[in-house]
Amino acid sequence: MPAMAGMKFLTVVLVVVAAATAAVAVGAGKLPAGVLSLEKILPVNGKVELEKLRARDRARHARMLQSFAGGIVDFPVVGSSDPYLVGLYFTKVRLGTPPREYNVQIDTGSDILWVTCSSCDDCPRTSGLGVELNFYDATGSSTASPISCADQVCASIVQTSSAECSTETNQCGYTFQYGDGSGTTGHYVADLLYFDTVLGTSLIANSSAPIVFGCSTSQSGDLTKTDRAIDGIFGFGQQGLSVISQLSSRGITPKVFSHCLKGEGNGGGILVLGEILDPRIVYSPLVPSQAHYNVYLQSIAVNGQLVPVDPSVFATSGNRGTIVDSGTTLAYIAVEAYDPFVSAIAAAVSPSARPIVSRGKPCFLVSSSIAEIFPPVSLNFDGGASMSLRPADYLVHMGFLEGAAMWCIGFEKQDQGVTILGDLVLKDKIVVYDLARQRIGWTDFDCSSSVNVSITSGKGEFINAGQLSVNGASSCSLFNLQHTRTSALLLLLVLMIGSPFLT
Repeated sequence: MPAMAGMKFLTVVLVVVAAATAAVAVGAGKLPAGVLSLEKILPVNGKVELEKLRARDRARHARMLQSFAGGIVDFPVVGSSDPYLVGLYFTKVRLGTPPREYNVQIDTGSDILWVTCSSCDDCPRTSGLGVELNFYDATGSSTASPISCADQVCASIVQTSSAECSTETNQCGYTFQYGDGSGTTGHYVADLLYFDTVLGTSLIANSSAPIVFGCSTSQSGDLTKTDRAIDGIFGFGQQGLSVISQLSSRGITPKVFSHCLKGEGNGGGILVLGEILDPRIVYSPLVPSQAHYNVYLQSIAVNGQLVPVDPSVFATSGNRGTIVDSGTTLAYIAVEAYDPFVSAIAAAVSPSARPIVSRGKPCFLVSSSIAEIFPPVSLNFDGGASMSLRPADYLVHMGFLEGAAMWCIGFEKQDQGVTILGDLVLKDKIVVYDLARQRIGWTDFDCSSSVNVSITSGKGEFINAGQLSVNGASSCSLFNLQHTRTSALLLLLVLMIGSPFLT
């Protein structure tokens, strides 16, 4: 491979030498055969503002990089984990031609991206979240293509029980039921997804790729309520039809994504198709051959003391196990572990907090900061990885009673033997879903800060390392490019990134 890289470098040098030779010939008044004369489009003597030159160069570079596969995709994050404010995190996706923007919930517990169809009659028309609801109309997109029953994509989906075919309409359809009892029915369509790909310092390419997603024609349960209505759900599961799987299989993005969900204030955070780097991140392996992001939870400790729960309670078998799910607002714990967990917390805070029961939930009345009274909790996983929980990661503020703040246990009792780690636990943490290495990593983090991000392209040609701001892709201006295997195109990228007009 080094020899081949050297040959490509030599090719670039020869091109440069040939161009220089031609320039000398022109300067001598001779125009060699096959050499075209060039005219300057910018005024020779007039002044041009530096920003106009930068804008022109960036537009050119974006066009040059349109066909360059591999990069970091950054999505904005809105929402919060507070169930009394928003209770969910969502992002924006652009679909169709011309592209339209849709607000979709970030959900690592499901696989499919779907948005509401214009033909849906029983879907919400307004949202209490203060966002305008948009409806996808395939007839209004010049790049839309319905997935028919005969389509090979539909045949592969049917085998995974994610689709159903209607002989009447010849449409590849679906029906999904979520854990909260809500559901959606619709059909699959292929259209362009638009996104910004970050490739280096100040280098952001306006990219697009065809993907298959769902068009919802019917919704039920909480999806029909207007208080938290949005345009759809963005499934980040690891099955073949998830967007991360579709893009990574073509080398457009790495087979890893990360999020950092801000819990304080107005929420928000970072969502990136790429690997967030932090030396404190600990990893635990994923349970293989599972539909969700299952991990091996081994024990729970309160104030450094193990809660007396048989480890088999957390074992993955059948419908049991521990799931990491950003689409769940609170957290759920297997029924066998719930009472011992609550008892351990109550014992640790007595007599500083007065225990009460409110609406069937164990709560505590406190007159000072919960950080001073309540103990730390750690969830211990396979591989020696522990997830530290602050009191705010397992308690929910329920208001005031008798002049004291009332904090209730945010973990719900799960009778079906499943432990689900939702936004209550995942907030204020970097969480990395490394599908390539089949592992999940995390560490505590201030999600209003910038993060270091690394990606390796599908062909392993280069590594990008840099920073992303919580404000989105337009702020990604601190990237630097590191090489593993160099090609002529990457050499040109280095030359562009090193230009003073791009800093």
